Amino acid sequence: MAAPISVIIPTLDAEAELSACLLGLVEGLDAGLITELVISDGGSSDETCKLADAWGAKIETGPPSRGGQLRRGCAAARGEWFLVLHADTVLAPGWSAAVAKHLSQTKAGYFKLRFDRGGHAVAVWANMRARVFGLPFGDQGLLIWRDLYERVGGFADQPLMEDVAMARALRGQLSAIDTDAVTSAARYRVHGWARQGARNLWMQARYFAGVSPEVLARSYRK
Repeated sequence: MAAPISVIIPTLDAEAELSACLLGLVEGLDAGLITELVISDGGSSDETCKLADAWGAKIETGPPSRGGQLRRGCAAARGEWFLVLHADTVLAPGWSAAVAKHLSQTKAGYFKLRFDRGGHAVAVWANMRARVFGLPFGDQGLLIWRDLYERVGGFADQPLMEDVAMARALRGQLSAIDTDAVTSAARYRVHGWARQGARNLWMQARYFAGVSPEVLARSYRK
């Protein structure tokens, strides 16, 4: 049977963290789960694309916008399932068995969040939010059946909150995968856990109130 999963990773100057993400995927290759790697790059000025090419990735390029990059990446993918990951996320060892088990259903799946350094309380909140409110965010990854992806219209072409838009579209069609997505806490370490957490909540509240992703993206980059 052909390997069912296309891995899609959006990148922008991700050379420093991409190798660890890709090394974590090797067990999926060994397990016969991954058919291809699609890197959707937003115009990196570092060696991201050169690194992706060395790993044998299919590389899609276009304007920097995470939603748009994911939309292009999924459009180029040929797998029956899409595994969407951020470049600074590493799946915990043993993830392939949990993912293989999930493939017997048609719901989309997300991973339990854990940070590479600290942040236990933030991770607990994120995992509770995903479980109770059906709102996993992009740093928890997304495993989605192609037919379901197309049925909900795919990723919105927007620079921020594309993960929230997708989670809302998938309400009632999401379930947790019993393994961790270990995500970089670099932004939290720079800005502080409390400050960055409050900033994220404020961004989410503004988005739910109707502020456009383009306006939010300009604020987020400051």
